[in-house]
Amino acid sequence: MNRVTLVGNLGNIPEANHTTSGKKVVNFTMATNKNYLNNSGEKVTDTEWHNVVVWGKLADVVEQHFEKGKKYLVEGEIKTETYEKNGEKKYSTKIVMNNFEFL
Repeated sequence: MNRVTLVGNLGNIPEANHTTSGKKVVNFTMATNKNYLNNSGEKVTDTEWHNVVVWGKLADVVEQHFEKGKKYLVEGEIKTETYEKNGEKKYSTKIVMNNFEFL
């Protein structure tokens, strides 16, 4: 099963585009934080950034209602794509969103 749930803050204003066939796609980044105490007892926060993509009617909702900095729960699946740049094979990992909750 390929399923991921993220709770984090929107890192940018969602960016909407359309495919050549007219289907809407929205991209945004999301930051999740992990808090822990290091060996010295100091509180440390590690931030992980995630690229999120959403399609169709759900993309309309995200474009209209998601705001930079606000907290959301996002559910979806992990999608890794490969491409070539300067003769080198590169990888890009995204979360394809299929559900969310306002927090």
